[in-house]
Amino acid sequence: MDEEKIEQISRSTNAISEWSIQLLTDSGIPENWVKYFNLLLLLSVLVLLVFMVQYLTRRILNAVLNRVSRLTGIEFLRHLSERRFPHYLAMIIPFSLVKGSIPIIFDHFPRTMVMVDKLVDIFLIFYVIWLISSIVNAFSDTLRSRPSLADKPLDSYVQVVKIILYAIGFIVLFSILTGQKPGVILGGLGAASAILMLIFKDTILGFVASMQVSTNDMVRIGDWITMPKYGADGDVIQITLTTVKIRNFDKTITTIPPYSLVSDSFQNWRGMVETGGRRVKRSIYVKQSSIRFLSDEEVKELLKVQAISQYIIARSQEIETYNQSVGADKSLALNGRNLTNMGLFREYIKNWLSLHPDVHKEMLLLVRQLQPSSKGLPLELYFFTATTMWERYEDITSDVFDHVTAAARFFDLELFEDISNPVLAAGITPEP
Repeated sequence: MDEEKIEQISRSTNAISEWSIQLLTDSGIPENWVKYFNLLLLLSVLVLLVFMVQYLTRRILNAVLNRVSRLTGIEFLRHLSERRFPHYLAMIIPFSLVKGSIPIIFDHFPRTMVMVDKLVDIFLIFYVIWLISSIVNAFSDTLRSRPSLADKPLDSYVQVVKIILYAIGFIVLFSILTGQKPGVILGGLGAASAILMLIFKDTILGFVASMQVSTNDMVRIGDWITMPKYGADGDVIQITLTTVKIRNFDKTITTIPPYSLVSDSFQNWRGMVETGGRRVKRSIYVKQSSIRFLSDEEVKELLKVQAISQYIIARSQEIETYNQSVGADKSLALNGRNLTNMGLFREYIKNWLSLHPDVHKEMLLLVRQLQPSSKGLPLELYFFTATTMWERYEDITSDVFDHVTAAARFFDLELFEDISNPVLAAGITPEP
């Protein structure tokens, strides 16, 4: 505001200001102090009016918004109320009151009037940002309440909108303070783009990474991911432009940059959760010296095992037919084909697992031998539990291998134990 305008405003007369000055003069206040007391008086009245008007307007807007929300059932209106939209909207009238009162209150302080006018304009910028931010937040909450969008990184998009909003606000603010046109400021920002790229590097990388993560459906909120590089093993709880928060199973929080999800490898367990089954892949080691052919008496005894009784009958008939066709001399067990304790044990485990209520019936089930090692012959159980809950999964796995370990002796099989330690081999428990 130039000197001419300042002089013009200072020469203006105001009925309210003159009335209050006259009132104070009649009250006996010294003439040289009247304008200062007048300033305090008008400011006090303005503050009181602003608070009263803002309070009443806010209450009315809240009541109207809540009632319309209940009657219509529109979620967006409810979220607007939760995001304090009525509070910010109610400030329009008080702001207009303050803006219009500046020439009255500062009638005798023209230079202060200019400064206060700029401060009010600056407040208007922040006010508009707050108002739009509340609308954006309410819109984000509405989208997040939808099941199809609950796991999307909406926070990233909200942050992008807010960054653009803050950038526009900064340009307007700088224009008010310097008196420069916004176009000139934008030109200067273009020249300083390299510096801006350096300052907002993480934000830009995070935005690009968030777009890639969302487009390729790599990670959703609620996914269980494992990222050993960052010590992350838990559920994704938040995805923003700058951070991805993971709540580990020990209830600690791991924060990683979003672009690491694109540049580094990680394991997403979503597929396992969606299928409803979690894989068990574990082996027991059988001493190879305990694997042998079974005699007829032992086969008859194992017919009592219900899980494999029908298999033994069918298999025995098949073997007998084959041995007769080739004329095998069964005086020696090595001749022809025979049942083994290991073979029946494998079949027993397979049949027992297929009947287990906690084993997924529609997913792969294998009981197979692996390459022998110094620990014996690995017998691997490969199956899926009917639940993905960690605690229940561990219980099922433990119950299965408890049973398998105990069942081995019924087939006269020995499981491997490391007895290389002479203390353990002697059955002596070392003192702690």
